[in-house]
Amino acid sequence: MYQYDQIDQKIVDERVAQYSDQVRRRLSGELSEEEFRPLRLQNGLYMQRHAYMHRIAIPYGNLRSDQMRMLGTIAREHDRGYGHFSTRTNIQFNWIKLEETPEILRKLASVQMHGIQTSGNCIRNITADQFAGVASDEFVDPRPWAEILRQWSTFHPEFAWLPRKFKIAVNGSVEDRAAVQVHDLGVYLKKNAAGKVVASILAGGGLGRTPIVGAIIKEGLPWQHLLTYCEAVLRVYNRYGRRDNMYKARIKILVKALSPAKFAHQVEEEWAHLKDGPSTLTQEELDRVSQFFAPPAYEKLPDTDASYEKHLIESKAFARWIERNVRPHKVPGYASVTLSLKPTGIAPGDATDKQMEAVADLANEFSFGEIRVSHEQNLILANVKKRDLYTVWERAKALGFATSNIGLLTDIIACPGGDFCSLANAKSIPIAQAIQERFSDLDYVYDLGDLTLNISGCINACGHHHIGNIGVLGVDKDGSECYQVTLGGEQSSGATGAHLGRMIGPSFSAHEMPDVVSQVIETFVENRIEGESFIETYGRIGIAPFKERVYASRQPAHA
Repeated sequence: MYQYDQIDQKIVDERVAQYSDQVRRRLSGELSEEEFRPLRLQNGLYMQRHAYMHRIAIPYGNLRSDQMRMLGTIAREHDRGYGHFSTRTNIQFNWIKLEETPEILRKLASVQMHGIQTSGNCIRNITADQFAGVASDEFVDPRPWAEILRQWSTFHPEFAWLPRKFKIAVNGSVEDRAAVQVHDLGVYLKKNAAGKVVASILAGGGLGRTPIVGAIIKEGLPWQHLLTYCEAVLRVYNRYGRRDNMYKARIKILVKALSPAKFAHQVEEEWAHLKDGPSTLTQEELDRVSQFFAPPAYEKLPDTDASYEKHLIESKAFARWIERNVRPHKVPGYASVTLSLKPTGIAPGDATDKQMEAVADLANEFSFGEIRVSHEQNLILANVKKRDLYTVWERAKALGFATSNIGLLTDIIACPGGDFCSLANAKSIPIAQAIQERFSDLDYVYDLGDLTLNISGCINACGHHHIGNIGVLGVDKDGSECYQVTLGGEQSSGATGAHLGRMIGPSFSAHEMPDVVSQVIETFVENRIEGESFIETYGRIGIAPFKERVYASRQPAHA
C-alpha cells in the first residue's frame, strides 16, 4: 500500500490545523453556517437528519490494519460504537459532534488518512477492484494507476470547483468488479499485443436521476498519457458542463447532449495541447508508485492442503462458505476471503468498533496486515493461505462476519437512507432488514444462486439500485414513503456490459416490499431452467411475467 512521504504528511497535518481553526471560529460565532458549510464539506463533514456525518476516504478500498484499528477507535470514542462502509469504499460515522471533528482528523492523520475529497464538486475517492493484485483474471494491477490518479487529482486547482462531483473507477481484470461503466470516467487497463499497458477510457456513465451507461471515447491509450488524457476530459467538462442546473450538471448530461463521438472529438482537440506535456507519465514515476504495491512475501506452497480438503469434506457449512465467500488467488496455496457485513438484522455495511479491531487482528495474522473494502460494502482479506481458511472461518463466525451469502439475495447493497440522510425520501435499512428476515433460510437463498438486490433511499442512487438484478428506490408519494422496483439491472461481468434495470410499475408501501420481492423470486423459480441465474432467466422471459405476478394479488400503494 502507498505510504505517505514527508510532504504528504505535512499537507495533511496542515489541513487538520487549518480545519481546527475553522471549527473554532464556527463554534465562537465568527463564521456563520453558510460560511462554514463549504469548509466542512472539504473535510468530509455533512449535516444529516440528526447529527453530523463524517465521511473518511479509503482510497481504492485499501486499508492497513493500523488504519482499521484507528477507525474502530474513532467509532468507539466519537460515534456510537460503529461505522458504515459505503458503496464508494469510504467509511461514514453518523453521530459526530462538531467540536470533536478536529481531533478525529488528527487521529486519522496519525495513520495517514483524511476526509479530503469525500464531498464537494471535485474528483471524489477513486475506486478499483477489491481483488486488485491477486485476482486470477487480472491483466494489470489497477492500484498503482488509481494511486497515480489520486495524487494527481488531490488539490488539483483546476478541478477543485467542477460543475458537479466527479467519480473515477479503474479496473484491470476480465470481470469488471469496479462498476467502471457507471462512473463519470472509467479506466479499463489491459496489455496490447506487444505486452504494453494501454487503457480504454469511458466517459459519461452514472446513476442517479438520469442513469446512463458510459461510452468508450478512447481505445488503446498508452499508459504514459493517462493523466494528460484524463485532464483533457475534465477540462472539456469543466468548460462546457452545466452550472445553471445541478440536476443536469454531471458529465453524463454533457456527453449525452453532445453524443459520445462529439465529446470525444472535443477531448482530442483539448488533448492536443496537453499530450507530451509536463503531466506525461514516466517510467520512473510509475516505478516509484508501483513499489508500494509489490507482492507481499508469499510462501511457496502447494496449491492444495490436506487439512483444508479434509475440512471441506467434513463440514458442509465450511464448504458453502468457501464456495460463496472465497475466491481463487493468482498465487498457489493462497485464496481471497470476503467477510460478509450482511448478517440478518444488521444494516448492510455496518461494523462495530470491536469488529473493526478484530478484523485488524485477522489481517495481521493471516493477510499481511491488509484489508480491502468492496463497493458491495463487504471487507476482504486478500492473501490468506488455504491451510488457514478453516481457522479464519471459525474466527469470522465468532465476529458475525461469516454469513455465506456473497453474491446472493441477502448480500444486499443499501445506502443509509432516511434513517440518517437528509436527502433521502425513504428508509433503506428497514427494507433491507425485512427482506433479509423474509429470506433467512440460507439453504433456500443458496439454491437461488447469483442474485443482486440493491436499495437506494432517494434518486441519488447511492445504493446503486439501477444495476441490481432487483433494484429498490425509495420515493416520496404525497408525503408517504413508497418504493419503486426495477428488474434486470447488472453491474457487468466479463464480456457482458452493464445494464440498467426497468421499472415494473407503480410503487409499493414499505410493508408490501417483502411480499413483492417474494413474488419476484417465486416467478423466477417457476420459470427457471436448471442452472440459470436470475439475470439469465429474466433475459429469457422478460419483465412481463414478473410484473403480472407482482400486481395480480395486490393493489400498489400509489399510482
